[in-house]
Amino acid sequence: MSLQIPHREKSNGNTGATKAVILVGGSSRGTRFRPLSLDVPKPLFDVAGHPIIWHCLTAIDKVPSIQEVYLIGYYEESVFRDFIKDSSIEFPNLSIKYLREYQALGTAGGLYHFRDAILKGRPERLFVLNSDVCCSFPLNEMLKLSQEKDAEAVILGTRVSEDAASNFGCIVSDSHTRRVLHYVEKPESHISNLINCGVYLFSTDAIFPSIRSAIKRRTDRPSRLVSYPSSDNLESSFMIDDDDDENRQNEVIRLEQDILSDMADSKQFFVYETKDFWRQIKTAGSAIPANALYLQKAWQSGSKELAAPAANIIPPVYIHPTATVHPTAKLGPNVSIGPRVTVGAGARVKESIVLEDSEIKHDACVLYSIIGWNSRVGAWARVEGTPTPVTSHTTSIIKNGVKVQAITILGKECGVGDEIRVQNCICLPFKELKRDVANEVIM
Repeated sequence: MSLQIPHREKSNGNTGATKAVILVGGSSRGTRFRPLSLDVPKPLFDVAGHPIIWHCLTAIDKVPSIQEVYLIGYYEESVFRDFIKDSSIEFPNLSIKYLREYQALGTAGGLYHFRDAILKGRPERLFVLNSDVCCSFPLNEMLKLSQEKDAEAVILGTRVSEDAASNFGCIVSDSHTRRVLHYVEKPESHISNLINCGVYLFSTDAIFPSIRSAIKRRTDRPSRLVSYPSSDNLESSFMIDDDDDENRQNEVIRLEQDILSDMADSKQFFVYETKDFWRQIKTAGSAIPANALYLQKAWQSGSKELAAPAANIIPPVYIHPTATVHPTAKLGPNVSIGPRVTVGAGARVKESIVLEDSEIKHDACVLYSIIGWNSRVGAWARVEGTPTPVTSHTTSIIKNGVKVQAITILGKECGVGDEIRVQNCICLPFKELKRDVANEVIM
């Protein structure tokens, strides 16, 4: 008797099924996202009115063959409990579970550690998304390329400027067949301006044996010093003291450094190059360009969540339904106003995120800034950052020979006095600013 196959493929027993993993990291990471990550884990920080990982889930929900999503990280289970509960209602087609690592295992080590759960029901393919990237996640297009090429791996790539490329994993590909010929993580000399976006599609038959081989290589390595070149990874160099440590460090396996370059030799590795937006959300300041990109995408797709354009609303602007904005306040473009925020008469807010329970008093001006939870900006005050080019992949600028954040960030429960000017500053939580400040970290 033949059975009707539903639109969404059932993963148990159906070999065509695909699963997805979102890598969320853990509390020892995200230090570059301070002071915002002091109060909220980076993956749950609101960008364009929703947590960063919500944007990943929205894209995953558009792939009919995916029914199961795993968040893998080493935060406490309680951290994602409410988010998963809410998301299960919003995305009823997806079963969302959090798998907690007992320690940081690396981007590939975590996948391998939970391989039994991931492989349950024999899925054919596995999407792996880093939660700290902002893009349109063209997952269906990657799946189509994978099927056309019978690929063992597909990586999402994008072009960046020549000078920015060496900060990322670089891909050399055959422009005709789109096959990946060579992959180098953060090369010391220029090899390509096509970079790794941190979104992958693997055949389950290829990825787990590749990780197993990498673990075996690591275990068989005769040297007792494990290190990675590049000063960026100094914290990844360690001397191994005893066998216990050796076993533990053998498990820190990273897709970028340990797996992808070998996969490039396996010949069934392809790149899907996105022409759409892409940004990494590493520092707290990078939430501002990510907010702008997601709002613009929502605006282009006619999202009903955004505020309607008006004399004082320059789209795209997201205003939470519980926020109160005075009709004479001018907002936009690229502004997100969180729950229970109050914006006073004559205030001006542009290219900024205002987090819940904050208050911006009358005639204040907030530009290129993040206003932390429960903070207040006084009347006639100015809180401002410096615009950076849309093509730039950094939010730091040089002022008087010193590198400073271009985005001004007020942590939780900060106060800016009336008529005070704050420019290019990072302000830790619970600070009162009673004098003008510029280019400082206020601790």
